[in-house]
Amino acid sequence: MADGTATGLASAANIVGRVNPRQTLEAAGWAGTRKVHYNLTEPALVEAAIRRGEAELGIGGTVLVTTGRHTGRSPKDKFIVREPSVEPHIWWDNNKPLSPEHFERLRADMSAHIVGGELFVQDLYGGADPAYRLNVRVVTELAWHGLFIRNLLRRPAAEELADFMPEFTILNCPSFKADPARHGVRTETAIAISFERRLILICGTAYAGENKKSVFTLLNYLLPEKGVMPMHCSANHGRDDEDDVAIFFGLSGTGKTTLSADPKRVLIGDDEHGWSDTGTFNFEGGCYAKTINLSPEAEPEIYSTTTRFGTVIENMIFDPDTRALDFNDDSLTANTRCAYPLEAISNASPTGRAGHPRAVIMLTCDAFGVLPPIARLSPAEAEYHFLSGFTAKVAGTETGVTDPEPTFSTCFGAPFMPRRPEVYGEMLRNKIAQHGASCWLVNTGWTGGPYGTGKRMPIAATRALLTAALDGSLANVEFRRDPNFGFEVPVSLPGVDDALLDPRSTWADPEAYDAQAQKLLRMFEKNFERFEAGVAEDVKAAALRAR
Repeated sequence: MADGTATGLASAANIVGRVNPRQTLEAAGWAGTRKVHYNLTEPALVEAAIRRGEAELGIGGTVLVTTGRHTGRSPKDKFIVREPSVEPHIWWDNNKPLSPEHFERLRADMSAHIVGGELFVQDLYGGADPAYRLNVRVVTELAWHGLFIRNLLRRPAAEELADFMPEFTILNCPSFKADPARHGVRTETAIAISFERRLILICGTAYAGENKKSVFTLLNYLLPEKGVMPMHCSANHGRDDEDDVAIFFGLSGTGKTTLSADPKRVLIGDDEHGWSDTGTFNFEGGCYAKTINLSPEAEPEIYSTTTRFGTVIENMIFDPDTRALDFNDDSLTANTRCAYPLEAISNASPTGRAGHPRAVIMLTCDAFGVLPPIARLSPAEAEYHFLSGFTAKVAGTETGVTDPEPTFSTCFGAPFMPRRPEVYGEMLRNKIAQHGASCWLVNTGWTGGPYGTGKRMPIAATRALLTAALDGSLANVEFRRDPNFGFEVPVSLPGVDDALLDPRSTWADPEAYDAQAQKLLRMFEKNFERFEAGVAEDVKAAALRAR
């Protein structure tokens, strides 16, 4: 059929060009669904979402949706099936196990649930490099989920769909509620991954980010065996030099998206990448950007996507008559987002591929006011800080709560790491050493005191230091050894206040700085204890220097 719809047992004639007839849901054993839509394009998905009452039409043809109770990911409801082939390789301290029997019961019940329903299927790639990409089939109850994942992953050309063979399938049924007693899960929400069955089941949540991060989790497990380092990072390269690559690791609030979206450089991607023997490649074909407090002045290109046809806008408050968005209203959630394809960004790479990173940037928002604005890391120090994954969030507004809250998310993305962190840390250290990349720890947090006393690191200074790091000039200045963490810190750089480079000198009370530094060091030391036995001696030495 011309619109990519198959009803009942579809014939090969009416789906050629949109889906491999050997790989329909019916052929895969999911017969009985009333209507299955294969690989609809954006206009048809927008129409379906509006027709079915899932969404409202926004300015410019955007799709305005709310996700109900779940306005973010549910990491406590994510499970990996404990199967013989993966059992020795999973980091079980970080990943909840599910028995094969419980998974099969959940699969059978979800399969029965979709009988007689309407489904939307997208056949997509995870990975811009054909040598390493993963063929993923995403089956959703909601048309807007189909549009979301079509925006976020990479879209095969129409002629490629006839030969498309899914390697993994995601079945996402928000209307199905899991039964903890029957299915072995925690709540009615579940994200369950079976590597042997090559199947992911998602139920009880309409938050679309679960689809995206499930694919990331798959790649994080599969790619290390192929020598590819999977990374939760943004990446860009020089305007005229695809070998001038920089990658930016960082947790939420550290500036990962903002600092990588440099109009003078080409954006490879804003969230997930691989580092192979041939270079860097984006896992995705789109962006999932936060919109809270988004402004046309600060981030004009991301702002412009919020009136672009086919952009999915999640959980934003809008005027019911004009559909004008309120970018400052967080009454539903502060995690308001928009999902759009990479081609919406004018300086985005058309291929999503480039050379080996020359610069590895690890971003941290230090609310303790201890870390310098930039520090140079050796490969061993890079592994230490990568395994630490430090940032800090400011304290809440409760009476008497004044201290910042440290966050250590190993590999800058612990919820998506199925393997032990040391696997990823060693890969990063080796690739930095092999390709001669420089590595920099950049603090976008506080200076002159902790949050509440000090001030935020000037963005102009951060940009000047990053520019010098990326063009190589920073490597040629004088460095000093930090007495607390042991890494190298530049003494001066033209255009940057020398005092900023010595954080102790920015505090009114240097002894208070020393006490705060020791407090943070003890946190680092305590956090690193869980990794110490599994790292090389030079990484242990780097940890000892940071004491």
